[in-house]
Amino acid sequence: MAKEKKLVQEITSMEEDFAQWYTDVVKKAELIDYTSVKGCMVIKPAGYAIWENIQHELDRRFKETGVENVYLPMFIPESLLQKEKDHVEGFAPEVAWVTHGGMEPLQERLCVRPTSETLFCDFYQKEIQSYRDLPKIYNQWCSVVRWEKTTRPFLRSREFLWQEGHTAHATAEEAEQRTIQMLNLYADFCEEVLAIPVIRGRKTDKEKFAGAEATYTIEALMHDGKALQSGTSHNFGDGFAKAFGIQFTDKDNQLKYVHQTSWGMTTRMIGAIIMVHGDNSGLVLPPRIAPTQVMIIPIQQKKEGVLEKAYEVKGMLSGYRVKVDDTDKSPGWKFSEQEMRGIPVRIELGPKDIEANQAVIVRRDTREKIVTPIPELEQKVAEVLETMQKEMLERARKHRDAHTYTAKTLDEFKKIAEEKPGFIKAMWCGCQECEDALKEEAGVTSRCMPFEQEEITGTCIHCGKPAKHMVYWGKAY
Repeated sequence: MAKEKKLVQEITSMEEDFAQWYTDVVKKAELIDYTSVKGCMVIKPAGYAIWENIQHELDRRFKETGVENVYLPMFIPESLLQKEKDHVEGFAPEVAWVTHGGMEPLQERLCVRPTSETLFCDFYQKEIQSYRDLPKIYNQWCSVVRWEKTTRPFLRSREFLWQEGHTAHATAEEAEQRTIQMLNLYADFCEEVLAIPVIRGRKTDKEKFAGAEATYTIEALMHDGKALQSGTSHNFGDGFAKAFGIQFTDKDNQLKYVHQTSWGMTTRMIGAIIMVHGDNSGLVLPPRIAPTQVMIIPIQQKKEGVLEKAYEVKGMLSGYRVKVDDTDKSPGWKFSEQEMRGIPVRIELGPKDIEANQAVIVRRDTREKIVTPIPELEQKVAEVLETMQKEMLERARKHRDAHTYTAKTLDEFKKIAEEKPGFIKAMWCGCQECEDALKEEAGVTSRCMPFEQEEITGTCIHCGKPAKHMVYWGKAY
């Protein structure tokens, strides 16, 4: 039994050290491994399977809105990157450069893709001639490189996986509509599939994407009270189009610039799943994203008929992602392992259960045990998985709401920022000076100006001038 307990004891308690707990979980649940390339990780099968499910579900939703997938090069000539001044300045500190091809120095440095706006613009400039060529609704699944100083698995690494959508439209209205449509798609995906509640809103000008006219975001709250930007959608207006000369002949025979958008979601969402739902026994995966939804654990599996019955039950549950743990480990070890990996449901099945024509369903999130007749297992498993998905979202929403505070005075704002991890709702005049001052004095950043505005007071929390927006503030990953 000592060996069986060790699997769980090796995880640092999240109450003791949340950062170490997170690292322990990603390692012990075998989601990643570290590599000899500083700041880069191996995404192991258990981690990559989660990303595949994210990919599959997002891709399906994208295509329902008319998105087509493409693939562009990972290298960007320096001259191309320089065409949009704000954009290149925003990414300059994080860019990795290729200077040699084999032994020969290159005539022009190549940037390793940190994001692909410039490449898409170069492509669109050749591709788009007439209004008949519009809209272009493209997306690519790829990796990007950003030379981060401080890294943490999934949340911030020098190379990470993502999707980046890049669209071109005839009008500003169409571009804005697509920008908001994709943000809402991300928000629905987070809530319906990942069971993560999000705040939808717009970034301040200071926090918006380099070169964008407007950046919209979904912000989620992690278990430790820090915010995580979970998906962004950018309206570029015609700024990039003017820099790259992307023009088309409209129906009125006039030459016009296209209006563009860009939107993305990354492997950091795996980190979000861990930090929103995990506990001191490891991962807790929402059923809709879990690579394995049900693990059948045969008890005394060497006894005649036990393994056969376990596989018979697996056959009954063919509509779900189901495995049988038929390894020679002890049941206690298997339970700990299933909990560590976050598998939503386990089914315990031993000789006495078979004799009684029943099995025991155990929920990963609440540890509730449900004794169920074997003929009713399929229906009961469906009910349990659906209930679990719904309740995980409700619990995460309650946690977020319980850690969302309202501040009416600057003193109150600073006190909350110092003592209570979470979101702080407060009014803002719209001036960057006040935004910078709040970061300096309270250690928080603006997370978003939510679409659902409310008036807490009529004045800015910092300067006392008339307020323009209610803003969510917080400390963030």
